[in-house]
Amino acid sequence: MNFSGDVVLVTGAGAGLGRSYALLLARQGARVVVNDLSTAPDGRDLIGGSAQHVVDEIKAAGGEAVADTHSVADPEGARATVAAAVEHFGRIDAVINNAGIVRYGGFQRLTPDDIRSVLGVHLIGSLLVTRAAWKGMADQGYGRVVFTSSSIGLLGSPGQAAYGGAKGALVGLMRVLATEGAGHGIQVNAVAPMAVTRLNEEVMAGIFGSATPQLSPDAVAPVGAFLVHRQCTLNGEVVSTAGGRVARFAVGTGPPVSGLDSPEAVRDSMEAVRATEPARWWSRPEPIRAR
Repeated sequence: MNFSGDVVLVTGAGAGLGRSYALLLARQGARVVVNDLSTAPDGRDLIGGSAQHVVDEIKAAGGEAVADTHSVADPEGARATVAAAVEHFGRIDAVINNAGIVRYGGFQRLTPDDIRSVLGVHLIGSLLVTRAAWKGMADQGYGRVVFTSSSIGLLGSPGQAAYGGAKGALVGLMRVLATEGAGHGIQVNAVAPMAVTRLNEEVMAGIFGSATPQLSPDAVAPVGAFLVHRQCTLNGEVVSTAGGRVARFAVGTGPPVSGLDSPEAVRDSMEAVRATEPARWWSRPEPIRAR
């Protein structure tokens, strides 16, 4: 699958999943904007240099790339990140919103700064970057956007309220933009990856032990690359991937139960309400041109 001529922006591409996306896309012929603010995993301290290191790797292998170090959580930074693609390569065809930070701790231990910082990068940053790229994609009648969700946001996990809240919200944002983008040739999907990166290596090692090498970011990268390719026809989907295994996260409803006109009726019908078969699965959104 050749990406020749396409320009792809990957946020948080200085390490981990983002680096794997950037390297694979460049090998397949894409021109890549490698965005990374180069902070520590918790987003508090700048460590520097990671975006340029990835660009150097790409260029050494004969690819085309440019480094960008703006913060996606800042409106001006998000616009500048997209502008870097247009300035250096003349267009932008796809965005992989991958940037993220982590702040571990139980719900009551979260500080206002933790909440603002985690949601700012994962959710607000993804929204801002996509919004900055949207007009250019709509004008050319083509675009691909990938958001990074997580099983933590879809299924829940203790000690991850801000992170899980952001990852769950990204699925809602994805579904809305899939309906808006379809009428402009823009397809929007999400990936829910599991991989060992610098953000989670200690936690993952404690859970998976010697199995962690199987959860390489490189095993996730083909899914992200496919979702931003011109041959991809998916829109409004969440694709789960880990260790080379890929599955669909689907939204569905069970058979409706009618006539529940009191709290007692609802209580007494919960078994029927919670039935999952026959399910109605919600798939591709219909194109809608937003006002």
